[in-house]
Amino acid sequence: MWQAVALWLLIFVTLLSESVQGPHQRFLLRELLRDYNPMERPVANDSQTLIVQFSFTLMQVMDVDEKNQILTTNAWLQMQWYDHYLQWNQSEYPGVKNLRFTPDQVWTPDILLYNSAHDKFDATFKTNVLVNSSGFCEYLPPGIFISTCNVDVRWFPFDIQRCELKFGSWTFDGWLLDIQMKEADVSGYMPNGEWDLVEVPGGRHEVFYDCCTEPYPDITFVVTLRRRTLFYALNLLIPCVLLSSMTLLVFLLPANSGEKISLGITVLLSLTVFMLMVAEIMPATSDSVPLIGQYFASTMVIVGMSVVATVIVLQFHHHNPKSDHIPRWVNLVLLQWVPWFLRMKRPGEGMDPTLPHSQADTQSKTLSSPTTTATTTTIPTPVPAMLPQSFSSLQASLAQFNHPHRFNSQAVILPNPTHGDPSPNPQPNGHLPYMGFQSFPTTAELEPAQRNRAATHRRGSGGDGEGLAGPAGDTPIHHHLSSAKFGSPSQETPVSPEPDPLASASGPSGLEAGGGAGRVAAIHTHTGVLRGGPVDNQLQALLVEVQFLVERVREQDRQLSIVEQWQFAAAVIDRLCLVGFSVFNIICTFAILMAAPNFGEALSKDFL
Repeated sequence: MWQAVALWLLIFVTLLSESVQGPHQRFLLRELLRDYNPMERPVANDSQTLIVQFSFTLMQVMDVDEKNQILTTNAWLQMQWYDHYLQWNQSEYPGVKNLRFTPDQVWTPDILLYNSAHDKFDATFKTNVLVNSSGFCEYLPPGIFISTCNVDVRWFPFDIQRCELKFGSWTFDGWLLDIQMKEADVSGYMPNGEWDLVEVPGGRHEVFYDCCTEPYPDITFVVTLRRRTLFYALNLLIPCVLLSSMTLLVFLLPANSGEKISLGITVLLSLTVFMLMVAEIMPATSDSVPLIGQYFASTMVIVGMSVVATVIVLQFHHHNPKSDHIPRWVNLVLLQWVPWFLRMKRPGEGMDPTLPHSQADTQSKTLSSPTTTATTTTIPTPVPAMLPQSFSSLQASLAQFNHPHRFNSQAVILPNPTHGDPSPNPQPNGHLPYMGFQSFPTTAELEPAQRNRAATHRRGSGGDGEGLAGPAGDTPIHHHLSSAKFGSPSQETPVSPEPDPLASASGPSGLEAGGGAGRVAAIHTHTGVLRGGPVDNQLQALLVEVQFLVERVREQDRQLSIVEQWQFAAAVIDRLCLVGFSVFNIICTFAILMAAPNFGEALSKDFL
């Protein structure tokens, strides 16, 4: 019975002590703040140094503004100290283990961010100060800290930025307030898509000013960030590498296309656009040139040099063939040494110099005048393959003059009246045989010479050929000349119905004894008329024209050879620039990009 009563009394006393906790806390707060001055440094002795433990908890890196050089972070501050005036005996105030005060009620250290760029400078949120019975105070104000940061863009986009957050007391020196550092806490850090947090080391520093002998301590945390390069590689580096590779296409494009310089200028303008994009991101500083800026600048230099090289190539390719011969250094360097080094061969080198018959005919037709419309027949006499078709026609005409009694059996090279040139003034190169016949004397001009030659021949050979040597015997030859002159071969009259026996019977002496001597004498009389002085003059004129044509063809061949040499020199320069710029581009790409200290780390973490 007594045991039950004692148990109930114990329970009643316990409930009674819990019910009086509220009055104890209220009474304790009133007692602690009765004579408390928040402006007074909470130490037992004024000469005593108040020690404040300071720490930094980084939650998030919100932004790194390279252009304005500002770092925005979300962080918590952690400050701990002992307040001599905020102590109580926990046994006197049962159940009161700790109290909470506003920053205005108790003393708090005036620790601020020295390099703050906030418009209000102090961006912390004023939270309560947590105090326990021993006087231990803990103050954890969060805030969005906007601080200045010296952004070094030398290795952009493979850069590592180190931004300092410098904290210290604004009014207390080191003899009154001693700040002790605790390691930064990054356990609750939220990852950033652009930056990787490497570390947040900290250090305590003491600064002595000229005005004062006491030190001024500060705590500096260095937020170390590494830029993630995947975004910049896909949007800046890879397009730049592709554009620099397109520069090499300028030297692969044929010079006759007319687009070599246009392609180079287009690549140069594209690089300029990307350069402007980089300039918008980077700060306007002259301390260092960004790595990507160096790469863009070197690529633009390569493109500019390629445009200059392209101009030189086009100047060589379209060189005037009528100028002087190729300089000796061009022949020695660009046509011998450099092609040997690059293993280049001239077009047609190593092939059989003798052209096929079909190719020779094609080349002959190409070199001949396009206005030639005469109908020709192949002459059995062998003609050199490299001669033009008009020259072969002239040789056929000369053969006709040497054997006029074979006129019907040989090819006649005369203008075709049905396919003639419609122009009123035909070009001489188009109707070469017509030029030779056009200057022949007419029938009236040849009659006195024919009569004199016929009379002389009759006196020498007798009267057997008088009937054949008269004017009637001159008609076929006159008709042949006039037909040849006016270009109507369809109206030609043969000299004799049996040309082959007469031609075979005619010897070097011109006459034979026997029957039919008069007929033979008449034919030889007409042949002598053809081979007389006017005809010899016309043959010489034709030979002069033929020689002029041959010299002209030779000059064209010489000019064509010079043009081919200049074009081959331009191709050699193109190939040399292709090799040189390829090597230079590869060296610049690897030398500049791999110069970044953390290139391997960025490659392994962002790309692999």
